[in-house]
Amino acid sequence: MNEYFPYSDIIDLPHHQAEGRRHMSLYDRAAQFSAFAALSGYDDMITETGRLTEEQIELPEHIQEELNNKFMLLNAIIEAGYRPEIKVTYFVPDKTKEGGSYESYTGDVKRVDSTYRTLTFYDKERDISGKVIDIGKIISVEGEYFEDYRYTDV
Repeated sequence: MNEYFPYSDIIDLPHHQAEGRRHMSLYDRAAQFSAFAALSGYDDMITETGRLTEEQIELPEHIQEELNNKFMLLNAIIEAGYRPEIKVTYFVPDKTKEGGSYESYTGDVKRVDSTYRTLTFYDKERDISGKVIDIGKIISVEGEYFEDYRYTDV
């Protein structure tokens, strides 16, 4: 045995191969040592926790009053036989965690329901009622009927 190379007596021996088993491919061999997820769903939970949501804005009373005036104007326009096109920005609560996000929607208003406090849009493609938005979640309404009736401080 050489003191500089202690395994010189076995280095040239043939590699042992079991007779009853076939040789494992390098791909299968590497798979044995790949990452193991000991906690299933943990990565999804981390991703969900890191997803940002916003809190719903509490509108000042004067802006709520302006929005109510816009909804009354919209209702009068609809009763006169028109379907005004407007753009609304509204809060959508998150289904899995606290908070939510703000989205915008543009469409022709079909109905302003003061009893259920909803805004129903017209679905042009199917000629039926379409998207329904809770009036309490709306923070802005824009359209050609409101050009002189805009606010900027939210």
